Amino acid sequence: MATEAITGLDASVGLMFQEVLRRTHLSAAPDIGRVVAEEARRVGVRALVVYVVDYEQRTLVPVPAPDSRDSEPLSIQGTVAGRAFASTSILDVEDDEGDRRVWVPLLDGTERIGVLRLEIAGPEPVSELLTAVCERYAHFVALLLASKSAYTDYFELLRRTAPMTLASELVWELVPPLVLASDDFVLSALLEPCYDSGGDAFDYALNEGVLHVAVFDAMGHGLAAAGMAALALSAYRHSRRSGDRPAAAYAAIDAALAGQDPASRFVTALIAELDLADGRLRWVSAGHPAPLLLRDGRLVKTLEVAPAPPLGLELASGLPVEGHESLEPGDMVLLYTDGLTEARRPGGELFSVERLGEFIEREAASGHAAPETLRRLREAIIERGAGDLRDDATAVLVEWRRGTERVVLPDNV
Repeated sequence: MATEAITGLDASVGLMFQEVLRRTHLSAAPDIGRVVAEEARRVGVRALVVYVVDYEQRTLVPVPAPDSRDSEPLSIQGTVAGRAFASTSILDVEDDEGDRRVWVPLLDGTERIGVLRLEIAGPEPVSELLTAVCERYAHFVALLLASKSAYTDYFELLRRTAPMTLASELVWELVPPLVLASDDFVLSALLEPCYDSGGDAFDYALNEGVLHVAVFDAMGHGLAAAGMAALALSAYRHSRRSGDRPAAAYAAIDAALAGQDPASRFVTALIAELDLADGRLRWVSAGHPAPLLLRDGRLVKTLEVAPAPPLGLELASGLPVEGHESLEPGDMVLLYTDGLTEARRPGGELFSVERLGEFIEREAASGHAAPETLRRLREAIIERGAGDLRDDATAVLVEWRRGTERVVLPDNV
């Protein structure tokens, strides 16, 4: 009997995926929520609602569809949906009617883009097999949303809870996703204020066992600063794709920015690369704050190197000095712009490098992976009144062989 039930579920699962693929090839974006809900009926799902996370990562917004007609946006703080999102875990809970609600994170690779709510009749907890089906379906839905988003503004607009400036529009179109992970590392980024940023940007790439990372901070704010940051980021990618190491990339970006009008504009930057096989880190600083190194969950030092002049001023006499550090398994490296350490607490004192390090230490002790650590950092600075941003603030946190690579995925993956 059990074998027959499993065989029947297998057939239903196969047909569910087949029909979603068939029906969404030509579907418009507003139809996606309805289609994935209708096809989930084949495996016993009574209702399905797709939620996408807003830019500030504080609210989960329901995608309009018949099943979500009575659904409201949900706070990440203090809700079951938010816990599933923040912990990247599958939660099976009983609803008010005695049936089951399964909350599953929506992951585009390892980037958290929302959650899926699946309602299943009956008081008994959902079986391990059906839970696995729900997780695979959620992953499929996430990839579908990511794919469709390249051709529509529909999901993009759902994620916005405030108007976005033109400068922010430019920067967000250029920066990569906020999360990247592999068997050796987890990387996460923060870019604030997300609706009114201008001078900050970040970039990364994983190429042949080397993780390339850079953060940029253009002088000023608004569209002019965003334009300089965008040019610096594009020049960095061009140099990186040409095989340049950090020092050569600095020279290439400096040359690309030089002569821009007005000539007084410049960009500070931190350009780094990490060899994932042995943990060798090398970096150059273009007048930028030094990265922080955390080991065994404690801030052990700043990664100082003789800084080169900011990019775009053509003041460098030769290639910049390159810093070197051998990481140990479990190490965390935080790259950031000075907007973070210049944030002010309600009393007026600076957030400071020391407070920033202490915050990362606390989150490391709690076992949180980089994406949740930076989400909580944003929450601590902006949402809970612990600080007030006076400038754009960007951070990239890299964890090397810390064991959090699996934390960013549900348990059954």
